[in-house]
Amino acid sequence: NGETYVLKENLETFLLLGLDRYEGSDSADSHESGIQTDFLMLFVFNNETKQCTAIHINRDTMTNVNRLSVGGTTVVDTYTRQIALAYNYVNDDNDKIRCRNTKDSVEYLLKGVKVDHYLSVTMDAVAASCDIVDGVELTVLDDFTGIDDTLVKGETVTLRGEQALRYVRSRYGLEDSSNSTRMLRQQQYITALYDKIKQKLESDDEFILHFLTKIDEYIV
Repeated sequence: NGETYVLKENLETFLLLGLDRYEGSDSADSHESGIQTDFLMLFVFNNETKQCTAIHINRDTMTNVNRLSVGGTTVVDTYTRQIALAYNYVNDDNDKIRCRNTKDSVEYLLKGVKVDHYLSVTMDAVAASCDIVDGVELTVLDDFTGIDDTLVKGETVTLRGEQALRYVRSRYGLEDSSNSTRMLRQQQYITALYDKIKQKLESDDEFILHFLTKIDEYIV
């Protein structure tokens, strides 16, 4: 509204990307694969106050998306597209270049705010991370009848393995198939997972190293 703002100092940003693919799937071998980022969350860490804020970005958000040349050295063109598509607008199968192209689109969206770090995970990481913490407890937000009948709306359950992936990924077949509703479940799940990791750390201060080692193969 016409106000001028000065960016805060001592901030560090971490972009987490959830890819719509399984590790080792054939679809990852082609620059025409159609792989998209179904989940985007930017963590803003204040190095002075030691506080972290999470900004959940809707995959359907329209912003500038660059199409990159082979090797990712040249911007061939820039389009207005869904931010989820940035990962695939690269004429190269290099995962790091794909991640950086998505990072650039997030920076476009945030008016040039720098993204310092990125980390992408494939869908395998959801099930794996859930099992490493011995399950994640939460209250089911939607009716999953016909998708997973063990997930009853309003009941408190402990998600395990692939069930966790169904909970955060499912959209079609639900009463509200919008991504906005799915984002609420994703926020709920990642908060519950974070709380469970904190519990594990109380009894084992090296748990986070064990956690990252277990999911390392699914990470770029």
